Amino acid sequence: MAAPVKTSVDDPTSTVRSLTIGKALNLGLRAAMEADDKVIVMGEDVGKLGGVFRITDGLQKDFGEQRVLDTPLAESGIIGTAVGLAVRGFRPVCEIQFEGFIFPGFDQISSQLAKLHYRTQGEIKVPVVIRVPFGGGIGAVEHHSESPESLFAHIAGLRVVSCSNAVDAYWMIQQAIRCDDPVLLFEPKRLYHSAAAKADVDTAATPDPLFASRTVREGSAATLVAYGPSVKVCLDAAAAAQEEGTSLEVIDLRTLSPLDLEPVFESVRRTGRLITVSEAQPESSITSEIAARVQQECFYSLEAPVLRVTGFDTPYPPAKLEEHFLPDLDRVLHAVDRSLAW
Repeated sequence: MAAPVKTSVDDPTSTVRSLTIGKALNLGLRAAMEADDKVIVMGEDVGKLGGVFRITDGLQKDFGEQRVLDTPLAESGIIGTAVGLAVRGFRPVCEIQFEGFIFPGFDQISSQLAKLHYRTQGEIKVPVVIRVPFGGGIGAVEHHSESPESLFAHIAGLRVVSCSNAVDAYWMIQQAIRCDDPVLLFEPKRLYHSAAAKADVDTAATPDPLFASRTVREGSAATLVAYGPSVKVCLDAAAAAQEEGTSLEVIDLRTLSPLDLEPVFESVRRTGRLITVSEAQPESSITSEIAARVQQECFYSLEAPVLRVTGFDTPYPPAKLEEHFLPDLDRVLHAVDRSLAW
């Protein structure tokens, strides 16, 4: 781990910084590159421009063009090159500019990246990180607001995680880079520079394990489970419900493959009710897997069916309709009311 960043306007020796998710990712990448010269950042416009969301801003200037590479617009080539670099001992970090652009690289991810370690009986490690800005809410055009995380969570050999706040963003990118398995980090792009997702990040703290979920708000009436951008929606819903006297527990999944559901099981055994929330389509999804597992493990504790608040089984709509597609506070609270009334 790199030395703690000690910069603060008020206290130059402090290791605590108030960061957005975007800045936390930037500093996390910087810390990883300082700690290991085998870490390479690559992707479309990640160098001089600093990425379309400016997550890699300043890295090429400080680490050079040999470690921060601007690539052609060819996702298959980016992932394939990263696989070769990883086999030769590097730790590439690939940026997919928007989640909808990842599909040209799907063959390299599913056929090579996910299988090399297994194919070689553990002889070859492929420590590649793929950063994927995902989700809607930014008023973008087609292919720029999707949630394809369930597709990759289904592929054996990949690890899939998602951050929802600046603290996790800072630590998860570093932990993913140090992991010897390929990791896809899904980042909630609409929260990159949002003040609502800003947090005090202690760069000298001991982080939570990478592949572990976390209870972010305790409650007793029902359990809300979400990840990425939907965690904030659930926290806002829980705060609103509290004003009406309803106590909701909120769990941030953080890891999508492998799923860490023990905290979910423990919570549901206490509350008896579960609502899962995600922007992704509900068919064959993370939320459906959670519902199945909770029904299997907590059947006699459930006081109501597991309910899901998700996007719809349609392609992502035009920007003027996305507010109807995305889960919001009202839809979550409606599901809570349905569950409590059962």
